[in-house]
Amino acid sequence: MAATAPAFESKIVAPEQLAARVAALPRPLVFTNGCFDILHRGHVTYLAQARALGAAMVVALNTDASVQRLGKGDDRPVNTLADRLAVMAALECVALVTWFDEDTPLQRILDCRPDVLVKGGDWPVEKIVGNTEVTGWGGRVVSIPFIHEKSTTALLEKIRRL
Repeated sequence: MAATAPAFESKIVAPEQLAARVAALPRPLVFTNGCFDILHRGHVTYLAQARALGAAMVVALNTDASVQRLGKGDDRPVNTLADRLAVMAALECVALVTWFDEDTPLQRILDCRPDVLVKGGDWPVEKIVGNTEVTGWGGRVVSIPFIHEKSTTALLEKIRRL
């Protein structure tokens, strides 16, 4: 008997389908993005805080090639895009998850037209990609301070030392 796909996989949306799927979500809509390579406590805390700023949240992930261009290391990402999408989709706080291959998520932001654009505390609001566009249509941009100082890079360094 063939296994059926888990229900959360329906939350994974190709970029060309994103605008249509977002239209069915409740507002205010929150948008965030990142690599989310090895999900850790800092990530899930941040995602829960971001989701609390609206009624639904869309997360856009960097493709594998996009992660490599960020210069995080030759061995990054550790997890493939397909695996990162599945893990992100399984989180209760995420309504939809998509991806972008460009160096920035600007096109996905334009596709979604979020009411709230969010990044982590290492991003000052004025440097967040999409800030001008989101505030231009009356939305707000939020930089959430870190509660748990965690990083995938530090986690990988610790694993290598072991």
